[in-house]
Amino acid sequence: MAHRSASPPKATACVKLAHRVLRTGRLEELKRWYQEVLQARIVFADALLALLAYDEEHPRVALLHDPGTQALPNRAAGLEHVAFTDAALGNLFGSYERLPAESIAAYGCLHHGPTTSMDDTDPDGTHVELQIDNHPDTASLDARFQSGAFARNPIGVSFDPEVLAVCSRRGDAVAELAQQGPAPRAPAAGMR
Repeated sequence: MAHRSASPPKATACVKLAHRVLRTGRLEELKRWYQEVLQARIVFADALLALLAYDEEHPRVALLHDPGTQALPNRAAGLEHVAFTDAALGNLFGSYERLPAESIAAYGCLHHGPTTSMDDTDPDGTHVELQIDNHPDTASLDARFQSGAFARNPIGVSFDPEVLAVCSRRGDAVAELAQQGPAPRAPAAGMR
């Protein structure tokens, strides 16, 4: 009888990014910040750890308290930013309008093409991006990446969130507002 060697198991892709863990010396401050920015709830917290969730995943963000934490030097290798996707453009603008009341304000607003985003920095200096996807499916997104437009401008263009919010409220098509082109036209005088 011939000996058959067992085939190694087939490697599969992961199905999702589950969570990110941030080490901090400012546990209470970061808990408040991520609760407010992400509208997250705390599912567990003690003196060492806080777990925050905002959907079916428990947790999406974990905060590990380490009083000896030191800030990373400017331009250190490692994580550049963390992005969180919202369901709709209106929700993104709702966050933009809600967060300044909590002394949290977007400092960078970009039409990337595939996404429209607003960026902020958490109290420890982690770059956090709130975004929406501008493509309804993987096929249209892949086509966007292959079209050449993305290669010509992979970063995107800045936009004024005040203008875009007004355009969204007055009913301009989301597909038009989410284009990677010049910023949307300014609203008519008095529109707000």
